[in-house]
Amino acid sequence: MRRSSTFARQVLLVRVGRRDGDPRHTTDVALPEHRNADRLRRRYASDRLNRAEIEAVMPVSPALAPTTAVDDTPARSIPLLPGERTVARRAKFALVNGCTVASLMLGVTAILLAMQGDVRLAALLLIACVAFDGLDGALARKLNVASPFGAQMDSLADMCSFGLAAPVVVYASLAGTLPTAAALACALVAACAAIRLARFNVSPKDGRFFCGVPTTMAAMVLALAVVIDLPVPPVVQVAGVALLAFAMVSSFPYAKLARLIKLPAWLWLAPVVGALVDPRLTFALVVVAYLASGPLLWLHQRRTA
Repeated sequence: MRRSSTFARQVLLVRVGRRDGDPRHTTDVALPEHRNADRLRRRYASDRLNRAEIEAVMPVSPALAPTTAVDDTPARSIPLLPGERTVARRAKFALVNGCTVASLMLGVTAILLAMQGDVRLAALLLIACVAFDGLDGALARKLNVASPFGAQMDSLADMCSFGLAAPVVVYASLAGTLPTAAALACALVAACAAIRLARFNVSPKDGRFFCGVPTTMAAMVLALAVVIDLPVPPVVQVAGVALLAFAMVSSFPYAKLARLIKLPAWLWLAPVVGALVDPRLTFALVVVAYLASGPLLWLHQRRTA
């Protein structure tokens, strides 16, 4: 035991140095080597016990200075509007983002109205949110004031108006029939809308198709369903809400409005005439046809690939 303790005292060295990390001012504190050092070396099967071996196992004092340098470079603010910052461009930038803020505020107002029981007016405000959401993007491209800030602001406003306000309005319209099932379906809409928006922000853009049903279109469908009061059983309505939520996070390609406008005129004439005869049935058929177009396009792309 005494020999072992002697060897331990030789190994446990504490390096003490100045905080500036200068190795010239570093000293080693150690006990003098025991007179039986040769016997200890033979006992521990070591031909030589040098300083490098001891330094490899000795503890380091926490008083030593950190080895990594601290970056003291002052942070620089990034301008919200890239490019030339004239008064005219700033006014255009404010106009575009004002439309985004208007969409967000209308969404919050729709939530408050739905909580007070005025569901139809809340649904109409959601339709106005869709209009402002399309307006801010069109103005940003037209006025050449598109910016990363505007894109992030638009995504946050969409989450408020279409990811939160739309399911709240739908729940207010269905809570009297199937409260538990309606709550689950509407919560699913909010979760899928968040996933859809996050995926859209980090995915490459396709000028022809959406990857999944966009949140704007899903909110428009839900709002119109509340406004026209579809005469379908509550179970079917809840199932339709859940199906729309899953369609938002699906990978099926859905055509954008620019491609839909290029469809033959007789395809547009059919829903117009149907809306004059029975708007509720026509609305339901158009929604079902659009939801079914995604899987059909996906199958077509796989066959032709």
